[in-house]
Amino acid sequence: MGKMIRLAGIAYESLVNGPGLRRVFFSQGCKHNCRGCFNPDTHDFSSGEERDMDELIQDVVENPMIKGVTFSGGDPFERAQEFAYMAKKFKEHGLNIWSYTGYTYEYILENIDKVPGWKELMGNLDVIVDGRFEEDKKEDGLRFRGSNNQRIIDVKKSLKLKKVITVDC
Repeated sequence: MGKMIRLAGIAYESLVNGPGLRRVFFSQGCKHNCRGCFNPDTHDFSSGEERDMDELIQDVVENPMIKGVTFSGGDPFERAQEFAYMAKKFKEHGLNIWSYTGYTYEYILENIDKVPGWKELMGNLDVIVDGRFEEDKKEDGLRFRGSNNQRIIDVKKSLKLKKVITVDC
């Protein structure tokens, strides 16, 4: 058995979790417990299913229709080392990589050297959708996010320019 990751599930072909046809991996485990979360069954860290990361990666790269990968949850930053490994492998194959997280971009940067895997994960992401879901800020028609406090951030540009650069969707 190879390197393992605990997942709540997989969306094999998604058009709603980032641009283009994407594979979505739902992390198992989340500390945020946002009121109104659309995926509360992903919060328990011991639930879900252990999966072999190399098999998951191979399945994605063998499918020429998939243009990108999205890490959702739960919170992928709670399993950052595993998702960093997968992100690095997907990047080697030229795939676009998005991740959702309940943490803010600023919080991640403040703690990037304190939490194992955060630096490596951020270094391989193209876009991060940050911030907790806030039920009172939910709006119909928001693309790629649940509430209007969440930002769709271009990770590479933001790191380079040392300020948040959002993606216009």
